[in-house]
Amino acid sequence: MAAVVVRNLADETLRALKQRAARSGRSTEAEIRQILADAVRHPVAVGSQLARIGRRLGGVDLEPAPGQSPVRPAHFA
Repeated sequence: MAAVVVRNLADETLRALKQRAARSGRSTEAEIRQILADAVRHPVAVGSQLARIGRRLGGVDLEPAPGQSPVRPAHFA
C-alpha cells in the first residue's frame, strides 16, 4: 500500500478530523482514509448536491431575478 504525507495541515483541521474520527469510532488515520476513498469513489456534481439539499428541505421554489424573465427552453427543428 502507498503512503501519503500531508504537510502544513492547520491545527484546527487536524482537531476537526480527530473529532470526526471519534464520532465515527475510527482512528484518525482510518477516518482520513475513509474521507479520501469516499471523495474519489462517489463523485457528485454540484447541481446534484444542490438538488438533494432542496429535496431534503421539502423543495425550493426559485423566482427569477427582478427584471428578468425565465429562460425559454431551446427548440431545435
